[in-house]
Amino acid sequence: MAMSDQLSAQDWLDQGLKTLARRGFSALKAEPLAKAMGVSRGSFYWHFRDISAFHAAILKAWREVAAEAIIAGVESASCDADPLAMLLQRVFSERLALERAVRSWAAFDAAARAAVQAIDRRRLDYVEGLIRARGVAADVAQARALILYWAFLGYALSDRPLAKAQREAVVAELLHIASL
Repeated sequence: MAMSDQLSAQDWLDQGLKTLARRGFSALKAEPLAKAMGVSRGSFYWHFRDISAFHAAILKAWREVAAEAIIAGVESASCDADPLAMLLQRVFSERLALERAVRSWAAFDAAARAAVQAIDRRRLDYVEGLIRARGVAADVAQARALILYWAFLGYALSDRPLAKAQREAVVAELLHIASL
């Protein structure tokens, strides 16, 4: 492999996220990842001190794709669009294998559990803010944010995609709940 063809840390993280979604956290090991990418383990260790450092980077990358990028997309959308509706349409449209994999990992690993708790708090705070922006009192907005988030988690863990009409009906009902 020529110097210009060497893998970056981001290449490893991208492969790690794909592997995590497809095969679970137990597959996040240097040797099988290197084999899948057609390189030696040395490339892995060039970018990551050890497997724990890689796992920490994977959890950080997950937070970026599963929360921060989604929030940024909602925030950068047209000011005419309803941000809560956009958010719900997006998250109830996705295949959430990575979400399920990280939550499964969290059952066995304290660092993954802490990452899940942090992302749950970030997401809940964001949804609560969107509901409060609709003029809902803080305590009520907090309760409604929990209801919406629990609905999302149930969907994420179900591994059952929604047909477009069904998704639109679910999102409409969730928006109704948020705005009562």
